[in-house]
Amino acid sequence: MLRTAVSRPLFSTAAFGSGSHRLRRLLRTSAAAMMQATKPQRSGGGANPPMEFPCIDRIETRQRDLMAEPEPTYEKVVTGYELFRHNKTFVCDHGGVLPSVDIAYETWGTPNADRSNTILIHTGLSASSHAHSHAKNTKPGWWEAFIGPGKAIDTDKFHVICSTVIGGCYGSTGPWSVDPATGSRYATTFPILTINDMVRAQFLLLDHLRIDRLYASVGASMGGMQSLCAAALHSDRVGRIISISACARSHPYSIALRFAQRQALMADPNFNRGFYYDGVLPHVGMKLARQVATVTYRSGPEWELRFGRRRRAPDQPPALCPDFLIETYLDHQSERFCLQYDANSLLYVSKAMDMFDISKSVTDRLLTQRLKAEEKANASSAASPANDAVCLTAEDQPQSAAGQSGVETTDEIVRDLVAGVEKAMQPALIVGVQSDILFPVAQQKEIADILRRAGNSRVTYYELDAMYGHDTFLIDVVNVGAAIKGHLENNI
Repeated sequence: MLRTAVSRPLFSTAAFGSGSHRLRRLLRTSAAAMMQATKPQRSGGGANPPMEFPCIDRIETRQRDLMAEPEPTYEKVVTGYELFRHNKTFVCDHGGVLPSVDIAYETWGTPNADRSNTILIHTGLSASSHAHSHAKNTKPGWWEAFIGPGKAIDTDKFHVICSTVIGGCYGSTGPWSVDPATGSRYATTFPILTINDMVRAQFLLLDHLRIDRLYASVGASMGGMQSLCAAALHSDRVGRIISISACARSHPYSIALRFAQRQALMADPNFNRGFYYDGVLPHVGMKLARQVATVTYRSGPEWELRFGRRRRAPDQPPALCPDFLIETYLDHQSERFCLQYDANSLLYVSKAMDMFDISKSVTDRLLTQRLKAEEKANASSAASPANDAVCLTAEDQPQSAAGQSGVETTDEIVRDLVAGVEKAMQPALIVGVQSDILFPVAQQKEIADILRRAGNSRVTYYELDAMYGHDTFLIDVVNVGAAIKGHLENNI
């Protein structure tokens, strides 16, 4: 991984040692005074009264509240998980290194004697290990209706595991975690990750749990990328795969949408190049990023039926703050999210999604990079475990034609993708949704096509005419659930 000198924030409280709390209070007091001083004053006597901005008032109130409150504890958002610690160095595909890795996970059902009835559920971008409720956490999980006795993923038959990906903030190692080399949170010194890295970490968990081979690898959205990756790169350890609303490689449209989210987030003055943990969180940027994301998760037809052009208060003059019901919906969804997920995690995990490409040339390049970085890590002094001691230089990085050559043809790209899944011969269920604008059905058809071209004769492609867009995998329990249950329980 290329790395230049770390650009630290101009005012990092970590540099002030025991006086950091006093400095933090001083900065917050100064910021509050500045907000009050710069707040525009209404002038009277004009032809029209000034507009009211209750949405901005709420943002300013939250800013003041965050100045007075300590940083969030993301472990309180998700509780009741188990924690596996891999105490050996974990070298990432792009050359970064983690001295150790924690993986938060939860389980349901009972493993059989050889643990061959285990299903691994891979999460989407911001989801946690809490896919379903249990005694240690009775809150409904993000896939509550799909998991349980007699349900799509039947816990009377299967032992089910779900883990939070590395890079996330719900127990697994991520930017919010403390770097043991410095005693401070990683922030943006955290290494760039790939989907392959996330899957490798999950298989370390499976090793710890003494699970040699999965009955099935199941995921939707980013989880569908992971399930395909698991089947291709760990083919001898995966029995069946289910990939829902995912892709074999990220396409420009979804990359652009995630880029816009990251730009909105990083433009928040509180972002501070990712070193915001001692100050105010970039809540405005997170809110804007979530609004963009929510637009991509649902569909126009659903919103036409659900909201139409109805306004919140039709008897009132139009407002510049949320006015139409669709605007109030976006505002509500983003308000809920902006303090529930770490901003740096959003940056790192979404970037991993952008970089995903199951092509053989890309997979080989990442493997070569990692092996070089591992050699460098093994040769490094144990007293200098920081990322900079291991990261690859420009000279170390292998070159690859994939994704860099302007003369690549469609046929060459397809052949590269087919070669990337040549070992994925498991029975495969690929599900697409016609109203999905984030991962259009052409991308799921591409997955099914390359698997078949690679020689897999047990590929089922299932396309849903649902109105819920990308989020259909969370909502349509009847159709998505039936497809999952059939693939898992039928003899194939």
